[in-house]
Amino acid sequence: MSTVTAAPVDRLLYTPEQAAEALSIGRSTLYELMAEGVVKYIKLGRCRRIRRADLETYVAGLTPLPN
Repeated sequence: MSTVTAAPVDRLLYTPEQAAEALSIGRSTLYELMAEGVVKYIKLGRCRRIRRADLETYVAGLTPLPN
């Protein structure tokens, strides 16, 4: 008997919880970044969503610490 696993979904919009998981940070840390304007988001009604492109822009802008 074989188990079939679903392919990962390539999302365009993330909930804050999903975005925090994708970034490997805490949910409250992500909300702080959103409140500071560091991570952009959109509002759909009462819901906040983060575009994949905005997550990629945030990550691309991170600078590594010198050794």
